Amino acid sequence: MGLIVLAADKGAPGVTTAATALAAVWPRPVLLAECDPAGGDLAYRLPAADGGVLNPGKGLLTLGATARRGLEPAQIHQHTQKIIGGLDVLAGLTHGEQAAGLTWLWGPLGRSLAAIPNADVIADCGRLGAHPQLGDLLAEAEQVVLLTRATLDHVAHLRERLQVTKAHGVVVIADPRAYRASIEDVRRIVGPSVQFVYGLAYDPKGAELLRGQWGGRLDRSLLIRTARDLAARLVSHR
Repeated sequence: MGLIVLAADKGAPGVTTAATALAAVWPRPVLLAECDPAGGDLAYRLPAADGGVLNPGKGLLTLGATARRGLEPAQIHQHTQKIIGGLDVLAGLTHGEQAAGLTWLWGPLGRSLAAIPNADVIADCGRLGAHPQLGDLLAEAEQVVLLTRATLDHVAHLRERLQVTKAHGVVVIADPRAYRASIEDVRRIVGPSVQFVYGLAYDPKGAELLRGQWGGRLDRSLLIRTARDLAARLVSHR
């Protein structure tokens, strides 16, 4: 149904946490795909559906091994795993060196993720810049959303990134004590270069709960409450 890419520039925070929180509350069927060429850690931070651990060897690496003969959307789910709550996850590379043999993968992967039937895909693409080939995946996205903090250095990096990356929107990881003001500050600085600027609460306690304690306490956290609002806003932009 649609590919939504989350990414950040140098020094920017929390892409994996934001992607996981959004996928957890997404109002439609969704797949969380870890597409960071530098390597990821979803397999180590999220609990499997049976309460155990995810298999770090199953995911993007096994998909890449079979995709050399061609990649179709129907193949993706053969390499996904379920976590507690039923969310489907495509675990990413475990370290950046693995990306060296997969430079060809990102375009076909983007096309296949964008064409998965009856589900949206939220792709955690980590930090942009070090892997130019990731642009082939971004080109297939319905939405590219860049994350930032509302600090001078982070916003400066964001403005430079927006000059070279076609992004549809920005999400500010905002301190709850200055939540609306932080979002407005970034919105004023980036101006008309993006379609929207929204927020997500900086909530370390909620992020820790997201790592394994799924339930009522997590649902009441600022992270999940603001993620639910953000998910509704992103869906409305489609």
